[in-house]
Amino acid sequence: MSDLLKVLIVDDSAITRGLFERAFTKNGFEIAGMVSNGRKAVDFCRAHKIDAVISDYDMPEMNGLEACKILVGELGVPVVIYSDDLSIKSEVLAAGAAFEKKPSLSSFDEVVLKDFTIRIHSTIEKNKNSSERKNSKKNIDYDALEKECTFSLDNSFKILCIGASTGGPTAVQAVLSGLGNNFPLPVLYTQHIDVGADEKMVRWFNQVCPNVPMSLARDGEIAKPGRAYMAPAEKHLIIDYVKNDLPVLKLSDEPPERFLRPAVNKLFRSAAKLYKKSCLALLLTGMGQDGAEGCKEIIDAGGYTICEDETTCTVFGMPQAAIELKAASRVLPRDYIARAVINLTR
Repeated sequence: MSDLLKVLIVDDSAITRGLFERAFTKNGFEIAGMVSNGRKAVDFCRAHKIDAVISDYDMPEMNGLEACKILVGELGVPVVIYSDDLSIKSEVLAAGAAFEKKPSLSSFDEVVLKDFTIRIHSTIEKNKNSSERKNSKKNIDYDALEKECTFSLDNSFKILCIGASTGGPTAVQAVLSGLGNNFPLPVLYTQHIDVGADEKMVRWFNQVCPNVPMSLARDGEIAKPGRAYMAPAEKHLIIDYVKNDLPVLKLSDEPPERFLRPAVNKLFRSAAKLYKKSCLALLLTGMGQDGAEGCKEIIDAGGYTICEDETTCTVFGMPQAAIELKAASRVLPRDYIARAVINLTR
């Protein structure tokens, strides 16, 4: 093992934390900190830069899976969750974390603990290498892209809609930051998010990309150019009608679509219906298929959609579903999406 990996250990058992601290320190890790639940892990990772979080699954206040959705999805921190319950593995993997079986600690066996730390080290290194490969930039012909985005499209875009799920906040941050100041369109954003996390996420966005101020959408509000409006947790965000080319927002309590509320499809469909060829939409990283049908309706109405390329997605599910429906006007790695949007909206 080469350079020390800087990690946070998360477990509600002080005995387990102590055993793991000694074992991991002996086997190629630097312990950045130790906390007792997922909520404290999230707070720690907001304040410190680390290589990975090594977390128990079952903990009070916030369990490992709940914390993982924020750590991976919002903060981009790799997570390894351990448990002796193998039935949760698929759920853990779907949330973007790696899974390891928790070793038996009853005998305090040094060999068992060493084997566990080696497996975790290997898992983190594999994920790091995979991430580096995924984020390697494709060769983009910018001249061709600029011609495509300014030449033959008989579109005067009046709305930008964004949909995302797992890994979405960091993807949306990259896009919004790249739009510069005075972006000419209102931005409507649906993110799959848990109750209680929406206000915190909006505050985070306003810190990291203040060039496009964001707020939680309000019922009846007229969305303004250069501002972003995010769907609140447990409310569908749709466009009710258009007034002077600007969208009047509606928050809906309609049933979840495919178990999701807010649903990206709800926003995209309303935009396709009311803006037709003046609708521009982005479908970014996320698990599942939400947004694909909405992209198809936008395309069918004459609008334009950009889906995030697999190389930069945390989870490729949502963009892939749209691509398979032939509902992507363009597929681009994350770092190129903002430039394409600027070219399209000049």
